[in-house]
Amino acid sequence: MTFPTPLLQTRQLGDLRIHAIQAGGQRLDGGAMFGVVPKTLWQRRIEADERNRIQMGMRCLLVEHPDGLVLIDTGAGNKEDQKFIDIYGMELQADDPAQRPDETALETGIRAAGFEPDDVRVVISTHMHFDHAGGNTRRNADGQVVPTFAHATYIVQAGEYEWATHTNERTSASYFPPNFEPVKAAGQLHLIDGDVEIVKGITARKTPGHVPHHQSLLIDGGSERALFLGDVMPTVNHVPLPWIMGYDVEPIRTLESKRALLRDAADDNWLLIFEHDAFHAWGTVARDAKGYAYTDL
Repeated sequence: MTFPTPLLQTRQLGDLRIHAIQAGGQRLDGGAMFGVVPKTLWQRRIEADERNRIQMGMRCLLVEHPDGLVLIDTGAGNKEDQKFIDIYGMELQADDPAQRPDETALETGIRAAGFEPDDVRVVISTHMHFDHAGGNTRRNADGQVVPTFAHATYIVQAGEYEWATHTNERTSASYFPPNFEPVKAAGQLHLIDGDVEIVKGITARKTPGHVPHHQSLLIDGGSERALFLGDVMPTVNHVPLPWIMGYDVEPIRTLESKRALLRDAADDNWLLIFEHDAFHAWGTVARDAKGYAYTDL
């Protein structure tokens, strides 16, 4: 995978060291990604290919925490077939010669940060769509689907797990049971409800809209804070309040979630971490005449 941003980007966040890992790339329809925003506007910001798809990342976050490694989201994994890979323009190879034949770019990135996948102790899902939870599991040598992180507790909102396991015609294409059922079967799944401190300094903040029980993660390093956004604001181009994905099942709630988090991020100078932006990992926002202006870091 040759990507605009490197496999691994590292920075200090107060007392915590964080690693943004590019777990792969994908291409999704630009119209779906920007909802009611006309193409004449969004194409000024990002180029579409011949199939009207835009280049996107699948960025995960590894946090070096005193209680053990915490991983937020896991990308798409590598369990899907070639048809699926082509439809979604998946790029799953790491731009790193150290990638092993049977591992994902995420696993390569964890090793590039100086750790092993078995060192991860907590895995948090913003939600359980295939491009956020696909790396939760892997196929072992016998072809069985098992948890990727054998020593980790997997955390998700209880309402999101219910939503993922009781799909309808609108939602079923986004949730793949092999990404979460083996985790539950292994006894590694832990459900939370609402805004909960998961480990000291890492707190779930519910940001509904994309799905009803979506959560973002607020990371408090003491002197600095960061918010891992997930799909409430997937790219820098979604900073403007009305720029909301057509994929969102409750777009007005997305608007409310964005308004609240942008207010807090601007007031407290939070670092915002973008999961799906192929070109920008993190930055800050400040109020301006049009709403909020983004500054890359």
